[in-house]
Amino acid sequence: MEICYFCSFKKKEYSNVNNCSSSVSEFILLGFPYTWEIQILLFSIFCGTYILTLTGNLCIICAVRWDHRLQTPMYILLANFSFLEICFITSTVPKMLANLLSETRTICFYGCFLQFYFFFSEGTAETLFLSAMAFDRFLAICRPLHYPTVMTAQRCIRIGAGCWVCGFLYFLLPIYLISQLPFCCSNKIDHFLCDPGPLMKLSCVPAPATEIICAIYNSVLIFSTLFFITSSYTLVIRAVLRVPSAEGRHKAFSTCGSHLAVVSLFYGSIMVVYVSPTAGNPAGIQKYVTLFYSVLTPLFNPLIYSLRNKEMKEALRKIFRICSRAFAVGFPLPAAQPPLWCHRPSPCEVLPGRVAPSERSLFLCRSGLPLTQSSRVNACGRRSSLGSLAHSP
Repeated sequence: MEICYFCSFKKKEYSNVNNCSSSVSEFILLGFPYTWEIQILLFSIFCGTYILTLTGNLCIICAVRWDHRLQTPMYILLANFSFLEICFITSTVPKMLANLLSETRTICFYGCFLQFYFFFSEGTAETLFLSAMAFDRFLAICRPLHYPTVMTAQRCIRIGAGCWVCGFLYFLLPIYLISQLPFCCSNKIDHFLCDPGPLMKLSCVPAPATEIICAIYNSVLIFSTLFFITSSYTLVIRAVLRVPSAEGRHKAFSTCGSHLAVVSLFYGSIMVVYVSPTAGNPAGIQKYVTLFYSVLTPLFNPLIYSLRNKEMKEALRKIFRICSRAFAVGFPLPAAQPPLWCHRPSPCEVLPGRVAPSERSLFLCRSGLPLTQSSRVNACGRRSSLGSLAHSP
């Protein structure tokens, strides 16, 4: 009799679980439940941080793309890392900004797990790129003679592609297991993003196996990559200390120091949250630590790499000069004067033996920009020495 009553009770319990799980179609991200004035202040701070992060990382990408001196494996990996940081912060901050100005703060079931997937996949790819950059510095400093043959452009591209692919494949199993949990009717997540810890707390039934699998995945990823990075930089530091030149030691320490600073910021924060998610850390601590490595760390990375790297600073100055020059050309000043060789009688006039100048040549002539010899011929409308008409560029 007792066994039948127990079986019927368990059957009724799981029936309620199924009913609740079918009714949960969206979650509520509580985020930062402060007063309206504080939320407006937080919106302004996070919006400014997001814009600065996008600008800084885009500057690094443009510097690597336009400066031929930075077309090396180290800077190619750095450009990929900067693009990854843009994707990483974009997966969470726009939704967080919208929730700060919204009263509902809801996110649909599939949108929540999609954010969960991209956030963790990009974080995984970030650890792999940091490992690849550490390996690149190890080869460049400890094996300088073998570096050109080992770290070729094709191999660098393959390493970067491997980091992207492995990063987006690694967390598929934990995300699938968490998405299959039966969620109760309470759908409030005490976080500003869909994080595995708060999500598993909403489950109707305990899921120790899923928690253990997530902890194992996090621990293997974090400790294996951290061990590889620390081992690489330990060998790099030993090799740098043997360099007789003080200038060479300073340059090597400057490059490796920026990498180590980024590694310390990133790994120091994620180990607090994800190494042991079942340890019972307060939700507030997890929320603010996650805020640090998901919002502030992508902002610090371009500052660290640009301020401690001489070549990057020179490339950024070059980009700023190009942008300022392009801005000046796009909005030419009225007092701008063309070059002296353009001051000729009626250069735009179609005379015998001349042809009409092209619009591009006239624009360059009047804006004061230097022209090639062919552009000068086109600007003044002269025939070529063979008697054929000068073609417009």
